[in-house]
Amino acid sequence: MPTYLFTRLVTAAFTASAIALASGALAQSYPSKPIRLLIPYGPGGVGDITARFVAQKMSENMKSPIVVENRPGAGLILATDPCAKAAGDGHTICLTGVGSALNATLFKSLPFDIVEDFTHLSTIAFIDIAMLASSDSKFNSVKDVLAYAKANPGKLNVATINIGSGQHLSAELFKSMAGVDVQIVPFKGTPAILAALRSRDVDIAFEYVAPLISQIRGKLLKPIAIASSKRLSEFPDTPTLHESGITGYEANAWNGFSITAKTPRAIVERLNKEIVAAVNSPDVQQRMRQIGAEARASTPDEMRDLMVRDIAKWKAVIERAKIPLQ
Repeated sequence: MPTYLFTRLVTAAFTASAIALASGALAQSYPSKPIRLLIPYGPGGVGDITARFVAQKMSENMKSPIVVENRPGAGLILATDPCAKAAGDGHTICLTGVGSALNATLFKSLPFDIVEDFTHLSTIAFIDIAMLASSDSKFNSVKDVLAYAKANPGKLNVATINIGSGQHLSAELFKSMAGVDVQIVPFKGTPAILAALRSRDVDIAFEYVAPLISQIRGKLLKPIAIASSKRLSEFPDTPTLHESGITGYEANAWNGFSITAKTPRAIVERLNKEIVAAVNSPDVQQRMRQIGAEARASTPDEMRDLMVRDIAKWKAVIERAKIPLQ
């Protein structure tokens, strides 16, 4: 072998070994200070609670503090933008998810690209949406709802929260896929929806199951159908919308942890390992079930693919519903 080729091979091997050793050392010394977790929602909501469940377990396992900062408002930008622009040292992560996918389609411009400017570490929780009615409603099934809607175009009132929310777009997806003319009525929050159902100002609602668990268990509300692809273990007798005749219908909320794309691979792998361990721990699984959420981890590539699919899916719904961009 010529001397210059031998020299090249030795240099390449040495460089590869040095990089591997450096990456290993980086992962071993990380974290070197408290990790910041930026949450784009206020305290006490489902997103905040699920993130805190996982962060607490990660902190215990890593023996390092994780400092939670709630930064609600401005279309999730107040938490997500500083995360995208943080130093790539792994000490700033943020909660992202379906809300981030919705914003990518609802806003004309954002100061970051939710796909390209981030490495998505792992999903942590999936939160189901349901079609619900008051306990004394005449609607007991999707078949009942569709029969009334088709016989009375424009008269079925469907409650959701704010325009552009996951619940609102789930209702729009139902309207589109079922081919029915219904009135979608947005409210400012879940309490207003509950009041409208009780007073019969609206007929049905699309809302997260998690904050309504106690009302459903107490027979104040009845779930007509689940929006996700499978039934809930909590309510095994409630069918999915897909099973109920809206073939292919699927809508749910999810969230996960993300980090700036500048982060070294060794730190990404370490964080993914810690998140997966926390999400899969028996106590986090149980705590998630108690609030009506499903703890489910992923690989970084799986979370990225989910984000990309949801952006495309909800963009089509937004365009069909002619929801104005912000």
